[in-house]
Amino acid sequence: MEVYSVKVEESRPAAGNKPSAGPVYRSIYARDGLLELPSGIDSPWDFLSGSVKRYPQHQMLGHRKFINGKVGQYAWQTYEEVYDIAIKIGSAIQSHGINSGDRCGIYGSNCPEWVIAMEACNSQGICYVPLYDTLGANAVEFIINHAEVSIAFVQENKITSILMCLPKCAMYLKTIVSFGMVTDEQKREAEQVGVSCFSWEDFVSSGCANCKLPPKHKDDICTIMYTSGTTGDPKGVILTNRAVIAEVITTEHLLLETDKVVTEEDSYFSFLPLAHIFDQIIENYCIFKGASIGFWRGDVRYLMEDIQELKPTLFCGVPRVYDRIYTGINQKISSGGMLTKKLFQYAYDFKLKNLRRGLKQNEASPFFDKLVFDKIKQGLGGRVRIMISGAAPLPRHIEEFLRVTCCSVFLQGYGLTESCSGCFTSIANVLPMMGTVGVPITTIEARLESVPEMGYDALSHVPRGEICLRGKTLFSGYYKRPDLTSEVTMDGWFHTGDIGEWQPSGAMKIIDRRKNIFKLSQGEYIAAENLESAYLQCPLVTSVWVYGNSFESFIVGVVVPEKRLVEEWAAANDVTGTFEELCKHPKARKYVLDELNNTGRTHELRGFELLKAVHLEPIPFDIERDLITPTFKLKRPQLLKYYKDFIDGLYQEAKGKRA
Repeated sequence: MEVYSVKVEESRPAAGNKPSAGPVYRSIYARDGLLELPSGIDSPWDFLSGSVKRYPQHQMLGHRKFINGKVGQYAWQTYEEVYDIAIKIGSAIQSHGINSGDRCGIYGSNCPEWVIAMEACNSQGICYVPLYDTLGANAVEFIINHAEVSIAFVQENKITSILMCLPKCAMYLKTIVSFGMVTDEQKREAEQVGVSCFSWEDFVSSGCANCKLPPKHKDDICTIMYTSGTTGDPKGVILTNRAVIAEVITTEHLLLETDKVVTEEDSYFSFLPLAHIFDQIIENYCIFKGASIGFWRGDVRYLMEDIQELKPTLFCGVPRVYDRIYTGINQKISSGGMLTKKLFQYAYDFKLKNLRRGLKQNEASPFFDKLVFDKIKQGLGGRVRIMISGAAPLPRHIEEFLRVTCCSVFLQGYGLTESCSGCFTSIANVLPMMGTVGVPITTIEARLESVPEMGYDALSHVPRGEICLRGKTLFSGYYKRPDLTSEVTMDGWFHTGDIGEWQPSGAMKIIDRRKNIFKLSQGEYIAAENLESAYLQCPLVTSVWVYGNSFESFIVGVVVPEKRLVEEWAAANDVTGTFEELCKHPKARKYVLDELNNTGRTHELRGFELLKAVHLEPIPFDIERDLITPTFKLKRPQLLKYYKDFIDGLYQEAKGKRA
């Protein structure tokens, strides 16, 4: 077996109150030292200014315009046009007394104006602070005051919500610029608390096209990114120009070593939130390479339609998106005739066998790619050649399915805001990395630290422990929170809170989360995320939240079932009612519970890890009810608060049955 990580430092035994730590590893592509950054690139602004010299007339940012109420084709701005507007906006920002190192907020969903505002900040060395489009007014207000944001670029339909919190943050926020128009009434409302309000066009026209740009340095702060967090106030993650540049350059380096780099001929579909680091890094990489970025129109109902129109070559998604693609394809296959199903299964098995033999994606079965899988490829526009998954673990069966059927290289990675996006990535066309997040990127080193209270030993023959990182793409601390910084950074190592297991190939597998554990009354530890990951393999469910505490001896859960499958079961078992009524039906609840526990047994869960009762929730966990973060992570305290009555009822019900 080929090994893709190299040991660069020996393990450390336990000493005093410090647990043992395993050896330090690097990517095989950085065996002689971490990747050095190129000279002449001191800030992400240099990505744009370099590309505008090489590809001034190339399409850079595209969006779909509405004409007479109907959506049209993509309309494009060239690299030269974007550069010129960014320069003007940067000078206009400076004319309002905002200089290098000051903070500028950007509030809204993905669109050309978001990127142009970011580049305007980069041009002047101003730190931009994303204000989460998906967060409520309180979080936006908190971030503005905590980061001392003095100017904010705001999506037109978010102006009302920013004006609502303005009285509480006008101490810092003095200027608002709309992505589009502002009404006279909105201007008056802002002026009442001493804040100026501008339309996009007015602000652009107030700028200078020939202003002198200040010098920029690698160690200047590029952005402060507030993580949504599952508890408490958001934390401001400080990322320097150096970290952002290093993340972009390592992306180029790894693609150069293992596949094909992005070029000016490529196009990227932008729909993952720009307020998150994952999408920002990919867009910065595309800008660095002169590629095109096309934005979705902001409505999930038309997501696939926008993809069909853009026909991207580069597609990034989170597991929830890939799960929907997987489910949609499977439904189409199931609705086909017996011959269609048999042909698909034969083609799938044939190609998977060749992938396991080590053939590359495009070599494993050109015949079936054309005959069977091309229809699936066309579903994403027909040109996608690189697909990347991040932000959460992707179920193995979905990853295998997409690797076989999408006629594209498929990569899964792992990262945090604190690691400036990806810190591990799987290697292109290496099938044994399936089910893992791959190897360290070429700008970081990684090791595992033992977690004795959870039974994880970094020095055992199968090394398991908390993933710790050091290197060039790590954050510089939490803004104004040295206490929180010192909690996660010790002896130069950042402690991620995630539990990993080194694989023989040198890849990392995420197996647990350090913080999301609880102890049952009999003393057994429950790793909630581990169990949820296993239960999600059950096709009957789309979301699972597992709950237990130290006063109870067993666990219960809240489950969002797969509507179509539950309705099919009901029809076959003479159970009637709407989907909401089926979710309350005792027979349906028992059926889902039994199927979940069958799945749990298949994954070798122990008796106390099996669910004793479940509540079926017809409405998916959502941001509106504050049950998940913008990256779809469960917010456990909020889930408990929301479902407390149901949880209490489940325990009473399960105890009643046992009695």
